[in-house]
Amino acid sequence: MGFKEGNFPPVDPATFMDKPFLERLRDMSTHWVDYGFGTPKMVHTVYIMKLLFLYLAAGTAVATLTSGLSWFDIGSWWNQPIVYQKLIIWTMMLEILGLAGSWGPLAGHFKPMTGGVLYWIRPGTIRLPPWPGKVPLTSGDTRTVFDVFIYVAVVANLLVAVVLPGVHTAGIDSAIADNAGLVRPTVLYSFLVLMVILGLRDKVPFIAARSEQYLPAIFFFTFLPFVDMILALKLLIVMVWIGAGVSKFGRHFSLVVPPMLSNTPWIPSKKIKRAHYRNFPEDLRPSHLGGGVAHVAGTMVEIVTPLILLFSTNKTLTILAVILMVGFHLFIASTFPLAVPLEWNLLFAYASVFLFLGFPAWDGYGLGAMSSPWITAGIIAALAFFPILGNLRPDLVSFLPSMRQYAGNWASATWAFAPGAEAKIDQYIKRPSPDTRNQLMTMYPEDVSDVVLHQLLGWRSMHSQGRALFSLMIRHLGDDINTYSLREAEFMCNSIVAFNFGDGHLHDAKLIAAIQRRCNFAPGEFLVTWIESQPIHKGTQEYQVIDAALGVIERGTFKVADAVAEQPWLPNGPIPFDVQWTLDVRADRAATDPQVVSEPKMRTRASGSEQEVSK
Repeated sequence: MGFKEGNFPPVDPATFMDKPFLERLRDMSTHWVDYGFGTPKMVHTVYIMKLLFLYLAAGTAVATLTSGLSWFDIGSWWNQPIVYQKLIIWTMMLEILGLAGSWGPLAGHFKPMTGGVLYWIRPGTIRLPPWPGKVPLTSGDTRTVFDVFIYVAVVANLLVAVVLPGVHTAGIDSAIADNAGLVRPTVLYSFLVLMVILGLRDKVPFIAARSEQYLPAIFFFTFLPFVDMILALKLLIVMVWIGAGVSKFGRHFSLVVPPMLSNTPWIPSKKIKRAHYRNFPEDLRPSHLGGGVAHVAGTMVEIVTPLILLFSTNKTLTILAVILMVGFHLFIASTFPLAVPLEWNLLFAYASVFLFLGFPAWDGYGLGAMSSPWITAGIIAALAFFPILGNLRPDLVSFLPSMRQYAGNWASATWAFAPGAEAKIDQYIKRPSPDTRNQLMTMYPEDVSDVVLHQLLGWRSMHSQGRALFSLMIRHLGDDINTYSLREAEFMCNSIVAFNFGDGHLHDAKLIAAIQRRCNFAPGEFLVTWIESQPIHKGTQEYQVIDAALGVIERGTFKVADAVAEQPWLPNGPIPFDVQWTLDVRADRAATDPQVVSEPKMRTRASGSEQEVSK
């Protein structure tokens, strides 16, 4: 893998698309084992430069210089609370501008590399309100001038909060003799109100801002006295870690780590990468080593170490735990995972040091120092609410508030277009950049671009949900799967609404309906297979098949064990499904010929028997 040239799959682009789809999938998944995405090192360098200059240099300069601190004297400000506050605000501002996570080529933004602000300041682009039929004044899926105003006001409010000097309070002055104050709470009141309005109008920038983690922190900045604020911030980061660790229980996560390591640019050894798979190239399920790395270096570290940090009063033990968590986040960042949450990982590495060494339990910052046990209980209950609900009812909560980062248990989808139908996306959807394929075609020939897009499908096939998504495609398309254009939905979503972080809720039936209102696909032209996350107490996942013209045409479940047991290229055929509902073929025909039937029917299956009900 060179600096300017990537490691392209060993296929002939001119004839690649003539192969059956499953053969293409095998080519891509086996290539991923050794080279990952095969990204040129130049791309990684661009991300590193962005981190060094836009995030670390600019962020720390703004946080310190606007607070009356010396930027070059790190020892004087690393544990100043206002610096930590402003770095969180700076990170949130970069996220909501689209300059942090889900940025650049590794997230599907090739030309331009930025989504975010380019979409969200543009009236007429698609917006996705979370509850349009329930919350007044949020209906519709088109961005208005009002939406743009709210978005700009949010960004401006963040900028004001980060550049204003701090204010002193009795709480911080009594706790720290020499301090630079805290971010002004009065500036944050308006920000919290604006974020609620923004989130109710469009969930995409709200989620893109990583509100599930940064909004609670800003709430604590605004309303809690100093010592309570520090302790609440400790509870917040511990909840994020433990929630992520708990979400890795089950069968999915073992399949996440081997492809992640395969994509790591600083691991050149094919031997090391292949050791994480059972028997390359015939069996690409995770080996015992791959599963062990996942659940020891991942699950165990994320649950045990945070508990040590929260309750330890031993200085040596705490320092060792901090070093472990710093290394944990730096390692994740170094793998350049798709969606590239690099800033988030660096912030959490710093937070580990700031919270648990800057304000250790043995200096009076243990949980018992909270001003009231009721406040402690209330904060724990509030922070645990969405992770618990999201793991029990993943259909109700995005996987980000559910704290399922990197768990491999995601709502996800695959899109399929009949020949020529994909062109409607670019023709009818207003946005500042074309879809991923057309972005690639500004740099590469058409046949090379198609191979690159198949690399993403190969990546998806190495995860549990990929086997189910492609099985559903085979079930519904049959041999036509070889002629349809299949696309990774996460990247397509990114090109349409500017952001995706592995969250299938951003490209569910609501987005497909918004696309259909603009593109008017005919039945069969645009098909989506969509999978919900696995509830923590069940061994199955729910799925939907969506025809853009007809809506949801099938629902059912599949066993996670069946998906995990298969190879990425499905040599044994599609995995089995329990089909619980399917649209009657007469409804299909009625969509194009109203003379066929006057009342479409649906078939449902309950307890093994089929019955017809009116739609």
